[in-house]
Amino acid sequence: MSSKLDQLTGWLKERKITEVECLISDLTGIARGKISPTNKFLDEKGMRLPESVLLQTVTGDYVEDDIYYELLDPADIDMFCRPDPDAVFLVPWAIEPTAQVIHDTYDKMGNPIEISPRNILKRVLKMYADMGWQPIVAPEMEFYLTKRCEDPDLPFQPPIGRSGRQETGRQSFSIDAANEFDPLFEDMYDWCEAQGLDLDTLIHEEGTAQMEINFRHGEALHLADQILVFKRTMREAALKHNVAATFMAKPMTGEPGSAMHLHQSVIDETGRNIFSNSDGTMSQLFLHHVGGLQKYIPELLPLFAPNVNSFRRFLPDTSAPVNVEWGEENRTVGLRVPDSDPQNRRVENRLPGADANPYLAIAASLLCGYIGMVEELPPSQPVKGRGYERRNLRLPLTLEAALERMENCRELEKYLSPKFITGYVAVKRAEQENYHRVISSWEREFLMLSV
Repeated sequence: MSSKLDQLTGWLKERKITEVECLISDLTGIARGKISPTNKFLDEKGMRLPESVLLQTVTGDYVEDDIYYELLDPADIDMFCRPDPDAVFLVPWAIEPTAQVIHDTYDKMGNPIEISPRNILKRVLKMYADMGWQPIVAPEMEFYLTKRCEDPDLPFQPPIGRSGRQETGRQSFSIDAANEFDPLFEDMYDWCEAQGLDLDTLIHEEGTAQMEINFRHGEALHLADQILVFKRTMREAALKHNVAATFMAKPMTGEPGSAMHLHQSVIDETGRNIFSNSDGTMSQLFLHHVGGLQKYIPELLPLFAPNVNSFRRFLPDTSAPVNVEWGEENRTVGLRVPDSDPQNRRVENRLPGADANPYLAIAASLLCGYIGMVEELPPSQPVKGRGYERRNLRLPLTLEAALERMENCRELEKYLSPKFITGYVAVKRAEQENYHRVISSWEREFLMLSV
């Protein structure tokens, strides 16, 4: 580790970095931390943050006191955050030379903090490593560009592009529609290249001003770090061009939702894809992996659909999967197996929303497949044709139902820390309670003069 820290020191000095943004991800996926002068960062080689940061909600509130004190020291002590030399990125939009460094979190005894999202993913990856396996993932991130708006009561609107007009209608895969925002995406690509992000393609998705960025396949932890950084980068590039970028799962009424599709496969120590037999057919491990996804995604759905808004994406006729059926080359089911050669055989989990914490969504997806492989869980029969109407493997319909199901799934305690499950469910329930206190425009429109 010391040699890697020396490399980090050299990297910062070579680029004349004057400030370091020291980051961790909270449960929601918000980057929290401190900004430090480089010389202080190099002297301290880490930072302290209150443990309570990990139980903060998206609204800035905290969980109920009884759960808070069950999970954390009543004195609100600090946790120790150490930089990962393999998770260092430039901040190209900053005025001064600035870097962002993702940290891991530990208690004072040096044990990983159990409710840290990055530690959860590392825990799952160790399970794979202990079996001689390495997961390979390739995320696809969908998002919307919108007009900037200061009033949260107003619906989002498509932004005005280079032509001076708003986009109308569905423009799936349109090159010209994507080029309406060419200056924005030029900055985004330049900044991502400066940060070493492994971007593949840019696609105009089905929704109005909805885009998708695909990442090249790679190691799971590194890709989760990249998604955290990419979201910050995309928002900054949009703001520079006086529009907004949102990763909400369902930002616009009548438009498709935004997903974080996860392609996943597993290789052994020789680099062979264990999802394929030597004759090129599907292996039993592959089928068990799919079986695990089918059984446990509904139990871990809050890690894929973490917000009240997330479940609007699963409504009928929204272009999103509504079950955990699987099929080959079938985009109407939750688990798609793309057509590929045997070495690239993989399954695409189409259920995570773009609003999911990347560490937790990737960890949960890989964990479901892992349990399937070690417990030899059989999959259902693959779906041929339209899968939306299949009702046997439906998902929980609300966040409330999904949280209850996750909380009561005792099988998960063999693999995930009970402290993490308790903390995550408590944070989401606190957010949900806050949501229920807000009166919506629908209520004002239809109830004001009618009831």
